[in-house]
Amino acid sequence: MKLSLYTLLLLFVSQTLIAQTAYEHNYDENKVPQFHLPDPLKTFEGKQIKTSQEWTNMRRPELYSFFEENVYGKVPGAIDDISFEVIEQGNNAINGKAIRKQVKVTLTKNKQSISYTILIYLPKNKTTAPIFMGPNFRGNHTVNADPNIIMTSAWVPNTKELGITDHKAQESSRGTRTNRWAIEKIIDGGFGLATIYYGEVDPDKDDFSDGLHSLFYSEGQLNPKPDEWGSISAWSFALSKALDYFETDSAIDAAKVVVFGHSRLGKTSLWAGASDQRFAGVIANDSGCGGAALSKRKYGETIAIINTAFPHWFSDNFNKYIENESALPVDQHELLALIAPRPLYIASAKEDRWADPKGEFLSTHFASPVYALFDKEGISTSKIPEVNQPIQNIVAYHIRTGKHDVTEYDWEQYIKWAKKHIE
Repeated sequence: MKLSLYTLLLLFVSQTLIAQTAYEHNYDENKVPQFHLPDPLKTFEGKQIKTSQEWTNMRRPELYSFFEENVYGKVPGAIDDISFEVIEQGNNAINGKAIRKQVKVTLTKNKQSISYTILIYLPKNKTTAPIFMGPNFRGNHTVNADPNIIMTSAWVPNTKELGITDHKAQESSRGTRTNRWAIEKIIDGGFGLATIYYGEVDPDKDDFSDGLHSLFYSEGQLNPKPDEWGSISAWSFALSKALDYFETDSAIDAAKVVVFGHSRLGKTSLWAGASDQRFAGVIANDSGCGGAALSKRKYGETIAIINTAFPHWFSDNFNKYIENESALPVDQHELLALIAPRPLYIASAKEDRWADPKGEFLSTHFASPVYALFDKEGISTSKIPEVNQPIQNIVAYHIRTGKHDVTEYDWEQYIKWAKKHIE
């Protein structure tokens, strides 16, 4: 039956309104649905986990497999080759306190390769240093005004306030994200810092043809399979390969690398820490939905919103839970539990309702029983702490004043915590 133009218009308007209604965010605690959180210490078949050995051998593998296949996506095999090249080094960086290194990592698969650069600052007063490691949003050259930092040639999101146009990094963007990387405080604290530009691994757009994924395709393949990796998993993979380099560098204590990330890259740091247990600790700053926040609360950003706005971040299988959170047999507190017994820090911002600070905090609380199996102190209270009053156990949490960002206050807490639990 042929539909009239008027009928088609009505259908279009109706579908648009339904989509807008379905994906509307919620900032009202009274509208949070009743939900049941799965017990991290009970297997999918209902067996109660009572020891750390049972967790390690039984529960952790099945939880990890679920997240791997249904949320972040599996890495479809191993790379064929990896190589490292120190392409620049300076011995008088950060007011003379640090050594700067820039290391090119090349990953090869099926006779194709991609490369990305690790920017590293290490304290000069240590022969071997623990480090914080995390990805950045607009290029290594944005984290410090240092003119020796190599500017990325990769695709960069256009950002008017940073002077980025035509998806190309500009000299005007050098040092424009120093506020998010307290490098001198980190160096003064006895730690190093390493960062990579995530867009050199996989550009942050819904296109799987121009990043790491394409190296693994079989003939004629254009996209990952439904249970295979989205961009978050690819960015996490690159962090793990950077850790491979650290194990070759005697100036870096590779057993004391803390993976850090903010926002979508906080989701990335959590998945990296869950996937590679060589990371000594994990920090997720304002990581929200798909990060530390409980999905079943449906507060702020939801699975529906995030998968619609950023369909490339997760595996296609994750779409099964759009507006269907009640069917999820896991929640994000169990992602946090996969970090156990290693140190874990989750942080929120008071005005960042989109990331659901309460949901982020509750995840730390409900992950803590797993840490207790290892005699590690988690967060026993279910009451979110006052603003700017951190809880700094092995499982740590703070909510600070301000918006969705990384601040000096955040870094001061991370350094203090890492000196206690990592160094």
